[in-house]
Amino acid sequence: MSTESVSVTCSAVRSASSRVEATIVLVTAESVQAGLENVGVDRMMLESSGFTGKSCQVHSQSYQGSSILGLVGLGRASEVSTAILRRVGAAAARSWKRHTRVAVNMETVDALGIGIANGCQALVEGIILGSYRFMRYRSEISSAQPDITSRDISNGGIVADDSSERPQLSHVEIVGSDSKSAVDAVAKGTAIAAAVCLVRDLVNEPGGSLTPTVFASRAVEVARESGLRYEVWDEQDIKKQKLGGLLGVNRGSTQPPRFVRITYNPHSKDTNTSLPKIALVGKGITFDSGGLSIKRSKPMMTMKMDMAGAAAIVGVMSVLPAVDAQVCVEAYLPITDNMLGGDATRPGDVLTIRNGKTIEVANTDAEGRLILADALSLASEDKPDAIVDLATLTGACMVALGPKIAGLMGNNETWIKQVRDAADAAGERVWPLPLPADYEKQFASDVADIKNMGQIEGGALTAGLILQHFVDENIPWAHLDIAGPAFVDDEDGEICKGGTGFGVRTLVKLLTSFSQHKQG
Repeated sequence: MSTESVSVTCSAVRSASSRVEATIVLVTAESVQAGLENVGVDRMMLESSGFTGKSCQVHSQSYQGSSILGLVGLGRASEVSTAILRRVGAAAARSWKRHTRVAVNMETVDALGIGIANGCQALVEGIILGSYRFMRYRSEISSAQPDITSRDISNGGIVADDSSERPQLSHVEIVGSDSKSAVDAVAKGTAIAAAVCLVRDLVNEPGGSLTPTVFASRAVEVARESGLRYEVWDEQDIKKQKLGGLLGVNRGSTQPPRFVRITYNPHSKDTNTSLPKIALVGKGITFDSGGLSIKRSKPMMTMKMDMAGAAAIVGVMSVLPAVDAQVCVEAYLPITDNMLGGDATRPGDVLTIRNGKTIEVANTDAEGRLILADALSLASEDKPDAIVDLATLTGACMVALGPKIAGLMGNNETWIKQVRDAADAAGERVWPLPLPADYEKQFASDVADIKNMGQIEGGALTAGLILQHFVDENIPWAHLDIAGPAFVDDEDGEICKGGTGFGVRTLVKLLTSFSQHKQG
């Protein structure tokens, strides 16, 4: 799998090479208080600069001629975690990005008991994700770059525009161990970060260029590069499969819809091996105008990101062979844009979903649940052991949880907990929300089985309840509403402005740690 936005290579080494231009040392707040003379830093210099070693604070100074010595704070030793290390890696990558080759010393991290493997993986993820820039449509780039002395970038990052004419960070040596566990951890961190960057590239692509057919082609390209099986349905196939929700949303568009299936089977040649089967469903609205229930111009500006759920699943599928996930995974990706052409679906129209249920369209801007209904119906027919869907589904979820936390809902508390545990371990924030049965009456219809929208209040919950109608109740199912964290306005740690790739790390962790017996 390739992505043009991953330009940094990381390697695990026992000692730094002579080619290193900057050596970065990770330090705790306690070690700064005790003095860092052992690494060549004068205490008074640190005091005058204000560097205290708090998390993601950076300091740089000349060292041994033309070389640079850099410090990045870890914060208090008792609070250092893999999540902190990702942020620290991003801070280091942004702060020393004008040096082509740098070394990061892991000695302090190893001493904190996090483990060299966990520490290396998290640090590499942070370095690569913090280095990400979407540059495809830039014609002129400023070469401005402020000097680094001591800075606090714990609430984001210091970013100067890149310049193709100036040196760029291309290699980071992770110093401390070249053991197999360290090398494997760096490789795993690199693969996961590359998958996240792939998703960011897709989400940041304008809706006018990433049309449904182009998105489907990109998904196929990724599947082919990763050695996965795939299938693409065109409009005629979609009609044969009776995907009425997808067809209904697509009616206002001149761009034909697509439905993509991607399959990962780690033992595809061994038909006697039985592995758990997980279904991943992703919302793939390549641009959402709102349809006839048209959005205002400002909210519409970022609606190229409405396919972030499907993009995240493409990213997840791409990395499963590299992390050797021991589960079978089937991805279901309904893809269209939501426009308002001459024959666009009208409020009051009734659509028939794949499973035979009918939906009255109360609001054409509540389109994601219509295409997910078809995909969830298909996934349920295949009888997986569990289902997860990922969707930028509701603004209501952002009202409830803000821009950094995804809403988590579902029909099985054990499965919901397993998803939440995976998110916590991966450093992505989710929060469980209820699916109250008495809210069902909000989307009762006089002419169809249900409407596609309830009241504005509690809109994330009624959206989840609508989706539940298209999931086999005997299959554990979790719904992640990622409308907030999928696309952000500001940098924060390893997160870059724009598409974030949210959900990839959570689902990779979930699939590599899946335990069927936990479903109950």
